[in-house]
Amino acid sequence: MRKQRNIHRTFSGLIVLLAIILQFRSAGAQQSTPGNLPTHFAAIKQINAGLLNVGYAEAGPANGQPVILLHGWPYDINSYAGVSSLLAAKGYRVIVPYLRGYGSTRFLSAQTPRNGQQSALALDIIALMDALRIPKAVIGGFDWGARTADIIAALYPDRCKALVSVSGYLIGSQKANIKPLAPKAELAWWYQYYFATERGRVGYEANTKAFNRLIWQTTSPQWHFSDTTYARSAAAFENPDHVAIVIHNYRWRLGLVKGEAKYDELENKLATAPAISVPAVTLEGDANGAPHPDPAGYAAKFKGKYAHHTITGGIGHNLPQEAPQAFADAIVEADGFAK
Repeated sequence: MRKQRNIHRTFSGLIVLLAIILQFRSAGAQQSTPGNLPTHFAAIKQINAGLLNVGYAEAGPANGQPVILLHGWPYDINSYAGVSSLLAAKGYRVIVPYLRGYGSTRFLSAQTPRNGQQSALALDIIALMDALRIPKAVIGGFDWGARTADIIAALYPDRCKALVSVSGYLIGSQKANIKPLAPKAELAWWYQYYFATERGRVGYEANTKAFNRLIWQTTSPQWHFSDTTYARSAAAFENPDHVAIVIHNYRWRLGLVKGEAKYDELENKLATAPAISVPAVTLEGDANGAPHPDPAGYAAKFKGKYAHHTITGGIGHNLPQEAPQAFADAIVEADGFAK
């Protein structure tokens, strides 16, 4: 009988141990499965920074390595909800701001030009870092956010510890944009030419959410996002300056409108297509339907430790939201390059 009780106790102990192991594995699987990651940010903070009162989400410990994640057009901070959760779990302090013209970010003065040129957006992020007392951060982005991250990495390497950029090197200039592209490439930029017209401005203002949903569908053709997912991000387009910023951004690129003189020095530097010296990881989705450069064409622009990854599985333009684990892994990899 005593031997049977000992066997029973041993067997029971093994069952408990097995249950603990399975529970631990299940918890780990939940952390790494995109379907179980947060889909949006519940709390938004506000801070005065430069020309703006910036709305931003924050995740992770306050003393963690700062990571700043930048969205593009026509997206918002929720592109990084899953990525932020993954990085926060690794001890990073993650900051995800609404760009000018999006969400709860507002201009402090009605007199400030609603300027969408690339250098203005980059200085917005430098001002945000100053306001948050972040001397240096790992910076990641896609679309407009990737261009902004590239500019900071190129011109302010003392503020950028490492870089993650979807579609790689996106710094441009009005002069470079004078040169026409091949017909198929021009076709992919149809919305830029639409925005160049008054009809386009009025059309975008009247149909902002329907227009931007079309962009989501065409740039990520294999991403089957829900109505709820789109509606959460589309709320960011209700910003009173959204249309003005978007239209100015695309018209400025073609040289159809002027920027502000105070940014001329920065734009002259950017027009030289400066190299990026900080450690960097570039990413591309295998189903990106937006105009984007060939990775082989920009690799030489990255002079520091560098890696490129093409993410497979039908991943489109909104890579951090479609493949959050891959984007989070790239942040960790780039940060590791800098150590």
